[in-house]
Amino acid sequence: MSQRIGVAAPNAQSVDAALSVASRGGGAVDAAIAAMLTTMVNEPGIVSLTAGAFVTIWPAGDADEAITVDGCVAMPGLGRSPDADAPVVRDVHTDYGGGLNMTVGHGSVATPGALAAFHLAQESYGRVRWADVVAPAEEVARDGFGVSTASGYYLPHTRDTVFAWDPETASSLRTPSGGWVETGDRMVIPGLADTLGLIAADGARTMYDGALAERIAADMSQRGGLLTADDLASYRPIVRPTIPFSCGDWQLRTNPPPAFGGAVLAAMLTLLDGRPASEWSAEDVDHLIQVQQQVLGHRRRHLDPADDREASANALLAEVGIPLRGSPSTAHISVVDSTGAACAVTASSGYGSGATVPGTGLWLNNCLGEHELNTGPGLQPGQRLASNMAPTVGRSADGSVLAVGTPGADRITTALTQVLAAFANGRSPLQAAIDGPRVHVHHLDDAGGMQLEAEADMPLPETNLPVRRHEPLSMYFGGVAAAHLSPSGEITAAADPRRAGAVAVGPTVTG
Repeated sequence: MSQRIGVAAPNAQSVDAALSVASRGGGAVDAAIAAMLTTMVNEPGIVSLTAGAFVTIWPAGDADEAITVDGCVAMPGLGRSPDADAPVVRDVHTDYGGGLNMTVGHGSVATPGALAAFHLAQESYGRVRWADVVAPAEEVARDGFGVSTASGYYLPHTRDTVFAWDPETASSLRTPSGGWVETGDRMVIPGLADTLGLIAADGARTMYDGALAERIAADMSQRGGLLTADDLASYRPIVRPTIPFSCGDWQLRTNPPPAFGGAVLAAMLTLLDGRPASEWSAEDVDHLIQVQQQVLGHRRRHLDPADDREASANALLAEVGIPLRGSPSTAHISVVDSTGAACAVTASSGYGSGATVPGTGLWLNNCLGEHELNTGPGLQPGQRLASNMAPTVGRSADGSVLAVGTPGADRITTALTQVLAAFANGRSPLQAAIDGPRVHVHHLDDAGGMQLEAEADMPLPETNLPVRRHEPLSMYFGGVAAAHLSPSGEITAAADPRRAGAVAVGPTVTG
């Protein structure tokens, strides 16, 4: 059987990981997870193995329906004594992204879910052994990697405030001469290769009820975390039906509630109603801004503070007529294969807690410390946190297949809306749609203040909103990655120049 894949990923090593797994007979799901595991190694500060993630899959075959495996992080605290000491946290400010306040330290760590989701998705839809999928990431962790442009951009903003307080984390960010690592410098995170070897041999559950779980729980107990052994042991990924919606000739499927990224994306694309007609005109952008204000305002007023995010997200979908069904700190991988399967994976570790579990190389997330996401009512231990992530797959009337997604915090949904509006409506080729200029309505505060963020080459209408212009192809606006299979069997992949992503098509496998 001949097998080819198209992959778009944050960097060349991650693309190579996908191709390596494909050369062993792996399909879209195997390749996407291998690429994401490798990204969790070679993009320190951006994403790590303790992330949360969503895996959206549309298997090959017309009769199959798309699903999302929910591996979102969860609120910790199960089994924690009511009279336990207060969690240890540090509130910090960084100038990244125009200025961010965040909370770091062990008390900011949520229950990780990505590995559990990856293993379930691969076990259900993969074609090769789990150990083969983990092997490329283990190899990169053991041999070392060059600091990527994304990490090289993010770390200087955060290394002193977020990462330098933990000696083990800080030491891995130093060169042999004692300076901070910079873009292109070789980096090895001690202990991480052995950790991946354990994950390959024992499966993802080692992080939840095995040897790794014991080390994580012990570190959290000793250094003031909320996360407990009970949180890890009880965590399970959830398979959910996707949100179905259309754009042009495409039937799209995206991440469902209780995450709200997919609902927001579907609502915005539906309200765009076929725009832009060709290139983005000032009139089209005016309509886009109004749509963003309407939907993001609804999210701010109703989704963020909702006690029941699933019901609130479904209400938004119903309002726009979609039928209901039964941070830099994010990374995305898109893969399609020649059988017609599509897999889109988005993962987030927040901005990073700064903590490393001693001896493991595991950099811990700070998903409880993302102030812009955690604005709703207090969650009970075990409940999923809010998420903007929206990994999306699609099929068109002519038989084409698409996988697409992006990192970018609250810019995830607006970036995907603009790319899909240009591509799925047949106005722009895939790479051109990704390269096009972007605009984002940013909420400044809880009082309802808004600011228009726009790349310099985006034509803007007259507006009453304050405007902040960014350079063209600014990393602020995400890093869309997409893979496409045409009706004739041609595979292409496209990556966002805003994050120096990498793409590849191949190899041919006979078996």
